[in-house]
Amino acid sequence: MAATSTDHIGTSKPGVTRRRALGIFGCAAGMLGAGGSLAAVLSGASPATSHRWRGVVLGASASLVLVHEDPVEARRIIAACLAEIARLERIFSLYRNDTALVRLNRDGALDAPPADLLRLLSLARRIHQASGGAFDPTVQPLWRLYAEHFAQANADPAGPSSDAIAAARRHVGFDQVALVPGRITLGRPGMALTLNGVAQGYIADRVAALMRSRGVADTLIDMGELRALGRHGSGRPWRAGIADPRQPGRTVASFDLNEGALATSGDYGTRFDRAGRFTHILDPRSGCPARHHRSVSVAAGSAALADALSTGMFAMRVSDGHRMLKKFSHARALVVRKNGSLVTLS
Repeated sequence: MAATSTDHIGTSKPGVTRRRALGIFGCAAGMLGAGGSLAAVLSGASPATSHRWRGVVLGASASLVLVHEDPVEARRIIAACLAEIARLERIFSLYRNDTALVRLNRDGALDAPPADLLRLLSLARRIHQASGGAFDPTVQPLWRLYAEHFAQANADPAGPSSDAIAAARRHVGFDQVALVPGRITLGRPGMALTLNGVAQGYIADRVAALMRSRGVADTLIDMGELRALGRHGSGRPWRAGIADPRQPGRTVASFDLNEGALATSGDYGTRFDRAGRFTHILDPRSGCPARHHRSVSVAAGSAALADALSTGMFAMRVSDGHRMLKKFSHARALVVRKNGSLVTLS
């Protein structure tokens, strides 16, 4: 993928984490959540009918807000959602040592892979092809290179050498990942996948599907990406504000969400170096941090699609990202450029 997102890096160095740069927060009630990043905010609903959970998913703050008249049933539904989240984390996480993704990276192949992993990789392949390689889940060796370089006490502030970047890039290439029934294979030794530019959105979609199956009509799901069903308690659509990447607490635009999703990628999340010149969003085609924009937000029908598109578009010029976006009906985007100007794409 062109950007990494939330999770731990999966190396032997403890305490090193990466968080996806998100510039979204629910603003229907005019308030920020913890840390001023993304908060699910229920506006206009009676406290007796709105139910909230807050926690951590894939290393990032997460929340659920649902409207339900029966508090007991609401608690049961939330418990079922948390069980589903835990199941999916056992597939996608890089932090744990027992997940399907970690086993695939360790062994270079995975027999009888979980259906969710195959579905997610199939979507990743679609976005990889549509983006001309800007979105590439095999970027993990590059991410590890930057993380380990700047973890050194006397790290060169200019970043890894060009030779080191070229060596890491030889292990990058989603076209070398084979997906066949019953088996996933990484085509070259040293390859490794990260799903951090799409897994959070996928989890949000799965939670939304579970809630719908339990009769929930109105909910806002925040797994690092937003997924909405129905409306909030006042009868209006859920609304999410896009945070100004340079002025936390200020919004630059807002999106109404009704049966839709919103995801943001930005350059203001994890920074490898103290100066902030090297951020976590990497362009797999150059091996260097993507520097075209401050943030890219995408609204789409599914959170997984919005997640992957925002990730890929961040490493693309506006014109190239626009051409890719046109391949996906009803998707739209807001780009905050380096000079602070806004570009709306659909």
